[in-house]
Amino acid sequence: MRKWKHPIAAAQATPTGVRAWLRSRTRELGWGSLAMLFALEGCAMVPTRGDSAPNPAPWHQLWNSYQAKFIDPQGRVIDWDDGGITTSEGQSYALFFALVANNPPLFQKILSWTQNNLAQGSLAAHLPAWRWGERANKTWGVLDTNSASDADLWIAYTLIQAGRLWDRNRYTAMGTLLAERIDQKEVANLKGMGPMLIPGNQGFHIAPHTYVFNPSYLPLPVVEGLAHALPHGPWRSMAAHLPGFIKATSPHGFAPDWVAYSPQRGYHAAPQGQNGSYNAIRVYLWAGMSNPASPGAGRIMESLSGMSNYLKTHLLPPVSEDWQTGKATGTGPAGFSAALIPYLMQKGMKPEVHNQWLRLSADYDLANGLYGKIPHYYDQNLALFALGWVYHTIRFNQNGELKPLWSR
Repeated sequence: MRKWKHPIAAAQATPTGVRAWLRSRTRELGWGSLAMLFALEGCAMVPTRGDSAPNPAPWHQLWNSYQAKFIDPQGRVIDWDDGGITTSEGQSYALFFALVANNPPLFQKILSWTQNNLAQGSLAAHLPAWRWGERANKTWGVLDTNSASDADLWIAYTLIQAGRLWDRNRYTAMGTLLAERIDQKEVANLKGMGPMLIPGNQGFHIAPHTYVFNPSYLPLPVVEGLAHALPHGPWRSMAAHLPGFIKATSPHGFAPDWVAYSPQRGYHAAPQGQNGSYNAIRVYLWAGMSNPASPGAGRIMESLSGMSNYLKTHLLPPVSEDWQTGKATGTGPAGFSAALIPYLMQKGMKPEVHNQWLRLSADYDLANGLYGKIPHYYDQNLALFALGWVYHTIRFNQNGELKPLWSR
């Protein structure tokens, strides 16, 4: 059994010893990172009502750094790693973080750009195109008109939560209509399963009665939130069978990126392969951020034991796992370590949380306030979700309603 020692306890237990430890760690990490260290190592593993929240300032610092690097003055989120493109995913995440930060002007700016450029001017009337950027003829516009249902789900959820939290009926109406369009265009009713979210409007119904799914597209709090707000939609049924879906597609405790399903074969390898990597890392993130009191939250955590078992004997998460064999390979980027912190905290795995924090500390760039020698768009988004939960800035109640720090 490994012993986990608090960093301050390792210093001499006197005021002089503590001050010396603080000075040394501040020089190494900077005040923002040091604050995160206290939050990660000092807060309860599973925060409960009445817990004192850690200082949320470092999350806002990260969000401000993200805006400076990735969001232009129009409200467009730019993925510099992929030729300066914009995706509906990036827009959906930024919209959510603007709500978490209680910034209505930025929220409206991101929403307006998304509507005007991805949704033909109306999210109430159209699913957003998933990819926008520079075309071969050097003009800029939609590159692929297909939708991405995870982004659509996040946008609908965020609009409904913004309408509730800011008392803006227009956002509620827009989110409700978008959710209904998702139901029409991106939900399949499967024999023996009921309604299930397909990853996009086109390309995922690959044979008669055979579909491809992506488990990371279904965060439990988002589905629960839609079920609570729109009780007549497919969301309640979808939330009810989500734990069974995660268990069935994680036989070795590792989530897949993509999985195929047919009534005859059940769940099997999708044409995209049988690995879990950059998509699947979000399954652990959503599980860790879910309210433990939400129906099915505990079952989902139990089904994802592969990653926690792996980290008992490895310092850092793998970059890829075979969901059908359980074989893990490589080392994931900094964003993977960030994404796993809520999951590991919910499991009470202090040494493993500590290891991921050390990795984040090592990869934190004081010059730009972001993670990684090259700050990748996706890593920062994973960190914003995960550290938002760590700092109590992002919380969901058991019905999936967003409870940002400013509303509590």
